[in-house]
Amino acid sequence: MDSLFFHPKVVHLPMALAVVMPLVTGGALFAWWRGWFDRRTWAAVALLQAILVGSGAAAMKSGEREEDRVEEVVAEKHIEAHEEAAEVFVWASAAVLVLMAVPLGLPDGRARQAVSLGAFLGTLLVFGLGYRAGEAGGKLVYQYGAAEAYATGVDGSSGFGEPSEAEEADSDSE
Repeated sequence: MDSLFFHPKVVHLPMALAVVMPLVTGGALFAWWRGWFDRRTWAAVALLQAILVGSGAAAMKSGEREEDRVEEVVAEKHIEAHEEAAEVFVWASAAVLVLMAVPLGLPDGRARQAVSLGAFLGTLLVFGLGYRAGEAGGKLVYQYGAAEAYATGVDGSSGFGEPSEAEEADSDSE
């Protein structure tokens, strides 16, 4: 797999799921309470949350692998702010996943409703934390210039399809 820009490729799935999960969870919860769907629907919602957690963990891992390279261009404090926001996002997502699993084992009643409502509210929190992590990552790229770490490849070629200064100098001397 192309390792160039792998982290930006991976982060979009957990971010998209963080946006969608409150809508999916709220709709499924309402339908479950009305008796339109059964527990299997809630299990599908929990599966989507598990995908969010797994893809968020993969995004964190890929970010850790690229951290040293980006530190050559961006101050460590900015990278750490993004990393810490991402960790809180993934851990909160995992906590919501656990909360989503609990109603699957509870009998019908107020306890099940309360826990599933708590899981829904948790998705709103995760959405906010995802926004915070994404905003910090966006600042790395667009405000602090993290993409510059990838602007010139190992062979001296530009990672963006444009000739690097070294390539232009070589062609001028010929």
